[in-house]
Amino acid sequence: MYEYIKGEITYISTEYIVSDHHGLGYKIYMPNPFVMSSKQGETVQVFTYQHVREDQLTLFGFPTMEEKLLFTKLLNVSGIGPKGALAILASGAPEQVIQAIEEENESLLVKFPGVGKKTARQIILDLKGKLQDVVPDYFPNLFSDPSKVKGQDDSALDEAVMALQALGYSEREVKKIRPALQKESLTTDQYIKKGLQLMLKLK
Repeated sequence: MYEYIKGEITYISTEYIVSDHHGLGYKIYMPNPFVMSSKQGETVQVFTYQHVREDQLTLFGFPTMEEKLLFTKLLNVSGIGPKGALAILASGAPEQVIQAIEEENESLLVKFPGVGKKTARQIILDLKGKLQDVVPDYFPNLFSDPSKVKGQDDSALDEAVMALQALGYSEREVKKIRPALQKESLTTDQYIKKGLQLMLKLK
C-alpha cells in the first residue's frame, strides 16, 4: 500500500521511529532506528513495507530500497517472519547477507539472531540466485567500509548499547564488547555495526 513515507522524524526508540506526515504520526519499525538519529527533526523519506495480520497492521521501514527488497525476500523464506528478517538486516548490510547466501555460507548465516542451521539452509535454498534485483552490482564491489566519523560523545555509544540489547543480545554479551567499542569514536549507527561484527566473532 505504501511505497514510502516522507515525513518529519519526531521520535526514535530502540525498535521504531515516528514519522509525522501532515499531522499523522506513523510508527515505523526499523532494523536500526538509530541510523535516523542525525536526522531527527528533519523530513526524511523512509521506504516502507506494510505487514497485515488478522489482529495487527504493522509498518516496517528502511533507509534504502535495497534493504526493503531484501526484507521482502527474506519474508518469503519458510520459518522467517518480520521480526527475524529485521534482526538479520540489523546484523549485516544487504551486501553481506547476500554474499553469505550466494556463497552458501551457513556458518555466517547462523550467527544472525534467530537463525539456526535449518533456517540458514532454507534461506540458501529459497534465495540463492534470486537476489539480483536487490543489489544489481553485487559483484565485485561487495564490501565497503563506512568512513569513520570522529568526535562523537558517549551518548552515541549508549544508544548503540540499547539498540544491541533491543536486538536480543544480553547485557552480559554487550559488556564483553563494550571495552572494544569505547576505543572507537563513531556515530551511533557505526557503533551498532561494529558491535554486531564483534558479536558475530563471540559466537
